Amino acid sequence: MIINIQKTFYKVSDFVTWLKNDQLRLAPEFQRRAVWKSGAKSFLIDTIVKGLPIPIIFLRDKRTSIDSYEPIREIIDGQQRIRTVLSFVCPEYLKDFNSDRDAFTVTKAHNKEIAGKPFNLLDPETKRQILDYEFDSHVLPSRIDDREIIQIFRRMNSTSYAVNKQELRNSEFFGEFKTSLYTLATEQLQRWRAWRIFTEDNISRMAEVEMTTELVEVILKKGIVGKSPKNLDKLFRDYDEDYPNRDEVEKRFRDVMETISEHFSANSRDFVFFKKTLFYTFFSFIYYLKYNFASCDSVSKPKSISVTQISNIKLINQRLTTRTSPQAVLDATDRRTTNVKERKALFDYFNKIVEDGETY
Repeated sequence: MIINIQKTFYKVSDFVTWLKNDQLRLAPEFQRRAVWKSGAKSFLIDTIVKGLPIPIIFLRDKRTSIDSYEPIREIIDGQQRIRTVLSFVCPEYLKDFNSDRDAFTVTKAHNKEIAGKPFNLLDPETKRQILDYEFDSHVLPSRIDDREIIQIFRRMNSTSYAVNKQELRNSEFFGEFKTSLYTLATEQLQRWRAWRIFTEDNISRMAEVEMTTELVEVILKKGIVGKSPKNLDKLFRDYDEDYPNRDEVEKRFRDVMETISEHFSANSRDFVFFKKTLFYTFFSFIYYLKYNFASCDSVSKPKSISVTQISNIKLINQRLTTRTSPQAVLDATDRRTTNVKERKALFDYFNKIVEDGETY
């Protein structure tokens, strides 16, 4: 059987009108109920205000109501998105609205201009932006029953790849910490590419965001640690709603990346520390030279890196490239450099040559 799907766009105001006139069914029996956290809802409204795209909404035409003589539309995929928007714009029209579950406002982490304001207190232009926002919508005909819809979505999902740890964090957290990390990672996009730390496929799977999280962890934890998905998850949890040192952490991260770009980008293809496996320790050492792993509880003025220190780092690069470094160091860089032992071995090698002046 060939299914003719209508592809169109509907405004937020269309969904509001349908809800008001009892022409919208939000939750068919086979769909999950509303479970979004307030952070996810805030993020969606900010996305709409900024006019950015969101995934396609799937609807199904239902049989015309014999009471109202009006067509009925049912959300079959996207009900949490639509419910979020309707809860924000017109909660009075939602018959099952529950303030504990449904009420929310946009947070400062997502949009400082409208943070904390309900829809009725927004300025007219912002209200208009929201109401005129268009959802890319696919509409299935009424003759398609629930069993066929379930098969359609199973077929769609069967071609999806398994999500990685960072993609799971992306779907779970929406607060201050995530917003900061995604801002920092995106700002460095051209450098990630120029230094060839990540492939385009890596970037599409959020590898640069996970690396940024690890580097921020160095700043917050005041030292080198091993890579642990559990610890990264904890960072997202701990700082999701309150990230008190955000400005200082961001300032230090940008300063270190700028320093690396200024002094080590010229021959990036020959610079071994732009390998994904070694960049963590390299960043950590530059951060140590500039900030000495100082606490972020107070503003810290960065130190300058001397010409001699830069030359010694380039000497280390040469020795690793030519395999003339001590065997223990070579072994550490050849092994899994996500382990704290290997990371510290390379860091200590940096320290002995760059800081202590040893030349072995």
